[in-house]
Amino acid sequence: MHVPLSFYLWVGLGGFVGSVARYAVALWMARFTTGFPLGTLLVNITGCFLIALIAGLASKTHLISPEMRLLLATGFCGGFTTFSSLMYEVMTLLEEGQWFYVSIYVGGSVIGGFLAVYMGLWLVEKWV
Repeated sequence: MHVPLSFYLWVGLGGFVGSVARYAVALWMARFTTGFPLGTLLVNITGCFLIALIAGLASKTHLISPEMRLLLATGFCGGFTTFSSLMYEVMTLLEEGQWFYVSIYVGGSVIGGFLAVYMGLWLVEKWV
């Protein structure tokens, strides 16, 4: 399958912006907490909501072109959210014996992510 070079550029640009945004949020959130990865939790839930909005709008309307979906969903959300960081931080918390934080973090990520996706799709259904 031939994929235009521009598609890779859209994904790369979105990934760059998403990664920088994730880093900025993590730095900003670190001011408010110690020992708990609140920044990663926040970006993962927010990213779930955003990717649901983007996917919902792309499938139900013509507002989002395939290129824009690559930029926003694959690129930005892919760079913004991070499951690998979540798992690494869970492992670090486990090694520190922080079972309470692990429970909140994993539960909050899964339940919060699910609710954010549900809300994003619900909003598309209501508005489109």
